[in-house]
Amino acid sequence: MSDTHAPQDSQDAQEPQEETRSLYEIIGGETRLRELVDRFYDLMQLEPDFAGIHAMHPVPNDSSRDKLFMFLSGWMGGPNLFIERYGHPMLRARHLPFAIGTSERDQWLRCMAMALEDLGYDYDLRLALMQSFYQTADWMRNRPH
Repeated sequence: MSDTHAPQDSQDAQEPQEETRSLYEIIGGETRLRELVDRFYDLMQLEPDFAGIHAMHPVPNDSSRDKLFMFLSGWMGGPNLFIERYGHPMLRARHLPFAIGTSERDQWLRCMAMALEDLGYDYDLRLALMQSFYQTADWMRNRPH
């Protein structure tokens, strides 16, 4: 093979790698995911608009922070920390004891959207994440309103 093809071959080799990066890698790995989870819970505690979902969490909420971090790590294609420690997430079953309706779903989503924006994530990435979060959050509802 001649050297004239090397740049094109090199570029072609890099494109699939870019496409196969996990969300975990794209958002910045463990450190940035921890920042996101911490900002989410900080906002939940600080903002009156999120009082409904804040009331569902234990005080202090360290265990909730850790569980969300571990879950999102695996959900985003990083280490399956939650599964390794607790087994299958069974999200809906684990949340059935809590009355989750449209208001609670929307509070969770607004809180996460604010956390993503506060941490400066790219708009397109925030949009993609929020679409995925919406699907999961809506599935968690166990009451109509």
